Amino acid sequence: MSDLRPMTSIQRQQTRDFVDSLDEESQPYWDMVEIGDELSRDLHLSAELIILYADAVEDFNPWFEGWRMNTWQIEGESPFGHAIVPPMLVSHFVLSVQFDHTKPFAVGSIHTHHDTTVHAPIPVGTTVRITTRATDKYEKRGRRYVRHEVTVTGVPDGTLYATEVRDILSL
Repeated sequence: MSDLRPMTSIQRQQTRDFVDSLDEESQPYWDMVEIGDELSRDLHLSAELIILYADAVEDFNPWFEGWRMNTWQIEGESPFGHAIVPPMLVSHFVLSVQFDHTKPFAVGSIHTHHDTTVHAPIPVGTTVRITTRATDKYEKRGRRYVRHEVTVTGVPDGTLYATEVRDILSL
C-alpha cells in the first residue's frame, strides 16, 4: 500500500465519495449558481488546526501559538492579549463553503480575483461561520465570471472578523 494513500476510514470514504462524484453529470459553475445563492458552514479554529496550517505554510509566528507540548491548549500571547489565528487561514476554507457539495463537481472553474479585508483578529479556539453569497454573474472579454461576497463571523456572538470578494471564471 502506498504511503500517500488515505489511511483513516474517514479519509478513505471522502476520497471514494470524490472519485464517485466525478462520474456524475458535471456542468460549468456558471450554470450551477444563481445570483443570491447563499451557503454557510461553521468552522472551529482549534489550536491543532492552527498548528497544522502554520506548519504547512511555514509561518512560525509566536502570536499563533495557543498550545504547548504536554500542556496542550494555552491562552498564548500576542499584541491582542491572546493567541490569534493566522489572518489568511480562514480564507483557505471558503472554497469548501462556496461550492455546494450536494451538486456534482463543477468543471472548468478558476479563482481569478480575491480581495480580503481583516476586520479583527480571531482568537485561537473560536468557532466562526463562513457565509458565501453569489452577488453577480458577468462576462468580460467573452469569458463568464461569478462573483461571491464572503463574511466570516464569530459563533454565537456575530463578531465580524473578515470579508472577502472572490471571482470565479467559469468555462
